Amino acid sequence: MSSERPRRRRAPQPLRDIAVVCGRDEDGVHILRRRSEDGPIEAGVAQPLVEGRPITGEVISLRRRDDMPFLFDVKTELEGPSAQQSSEPPAPGAGDGPAQVATDSYRRGWDAIWGRRGSPRGSVN
Repeated sequence: MSSERPRRRRAPQPLRDIAVVCGRDEDGVHILRRRSEDGPIEAGVAQPLVEGRPITGEVISLRRRDDMPFLFDVKTELEGPSAQQSSEPPAPGAGDGPAQVATDSYRRGWDAIWGRRGSPRGSVN
């Protein structure tokens, strides 16, 4: 008789927000992600956070699963910009040219040096 007990298989964990790593290159780690059991499969690139670099999407963390080592549980740490926010039109005047940063004191100095618009002081005949 053997003193070893037969190994019982654990029931697999439910598939919630998961990702499969497909490859890696200079852009980052390429993943396929499914956010819910009946949700669509999304392709994406996971990149490390680097100080001083802008965050262009959501921030996630990956944890390798014990029952299937090629799968990772995904935890969303910080939501990315929503589609609703990105589809909103820009504020009026935004992006129509350079920023208008002239203050009243700047304008007074300009007028003192160059004269007011339309004033005869600055015109040449």
